[in-house]
Amino acid sequence: MKVAEKQIEVRYAETDQMGVVYHANYLVWMEVGRTELIKQLGFHYADMEKEGIISPVVDLQVSYKKPLHYGETATVRTWIDAYDGIRVTYGYEILAPDGEVAVTGKSQHVCVKRDTFRPIVIRKYFPDWHEAYERAKR
Repeated sequence: MKVAEKQIEVRYAETDQMGVVYHANYLVWMEVGRTELIKQLGFHYADMEKEGIISPVVDLQVSYKKPLHYGETATVRTWIDAYDGIRVTYGYEILAPDGEVAVTGKSQHVCVKRDTFRPIVIRKYFPDWHEAYERAKR
């Protein structure tokens, strides 16, 4: 299974009044992780968009385990948790500097035509992505 890792330095603007990372920022970090995984697989999401295809989130699950604070460095680990040629579920772990899991999550995506929002079959439209996802998944 291919796992991409990306370091994120917690910025002050990402924290709340309690001095911990505001919960919605983890979703942004998951996007950073997804982009890194796709890049490591040899692709760029922008290339898909140039073809008129977008990939909206259709389901999202997040569990908060341990707070992260300003000045710490988080590690976002991202992998393909499930893939069936139409839907992709990415898995995430966001680790604290001590290696403990701070957040876990999954996001499910479907590729659709931008103009109609109708789903596409990835293996038909993007066979190279399909093959890479098949190799990278669990």
